[in-house]
Amino acid sequence: MKPLTKAEEQIMQVLWKLDKAFLREIIEALPNPKPHNNTVATIIKILVEKEFIAVTVFGRTHQYHPIVSKDAYSKSTMKSFVKGYFEGSFSNAVSFMVKENNLSVSELEALLKELKKKN
Repeated sequence: MKPLTKAEEQIMQVLWKLDKAFLREIIEALPNPKPHNNTVATIIKILVEKEFIAVTVFGRTHQYHPIVSKDAYSKSTMKSFVKGYFEGSFSNAVSFMVKENNLSVSELEALLKELKKKN
């Protein structure tokens, strides 16, 4: 899966939340300051080319919807992140988060309980 730029990911976050939307709706859902319509339209065109979103045409208007799920993108991104920064070891990644206080011991224990339920 191709990585997304920050701007592309921001558009995808909106589409994942809305499920489907027209250009105007996407722009309205973006935080201030709002990007120009042409900027958003260009990013959407790139996302269509990257096969992250699809288009449904209604006359002269276009409705967009994601074809890559947020879960699928999250998994791919997380795997790439761990591979690039932690030599592919999720244990090293979790250890780093604990050491940097991004994950408390109680949060780690809760995570372990959740993982045990799933196995």
